[in-house]
Amino acid sequence: MWLPLLGLILGLALGLLTDIQIPAVYENYLSIAVLAALDTLFGGIRAHLQQVYDDKVFVSGFFFNIALAAGLAFLGVHLGVDLYLAAIFAFGVRLFQNIAVIRRILITKWEDRHKNGMKNQ
Repeated sequence: MWLPLLGLILGLALGLLTDIQIPAVYENYLSIAVLAALDTLFGGIRAHLQQVYDDKVFVSGFFFNIALAAGLAFLGVHLGVDLYLAAIFAFGVRLFQNIAVIRRILITKWEDRHKNGMKNQ
């Protein structure tokens, strides 16, 4: 569970502390890669909360999602079609679904903890 959060913190720190400029040509690829990475991160958090987390699934999903999204964007550029929008839609929907499930799990755990606390008093 700590590995995804460590990667996120390290990536944010490197991004904020360095002056790396991404060429405008790669903006679509980068936005899709970030969205795919966030989808994988929240999917990993969801899997951990549901107690089905697997490092192999997380790491392979991380790289596969980024490669798939970048591949769609690349193919779309060469076909003259905005295929990156399909990746943005798909990963955006999954991201919101994962966040909704995480929220429900956390609320359920909080309610259970609150009920158990009331019973012990």
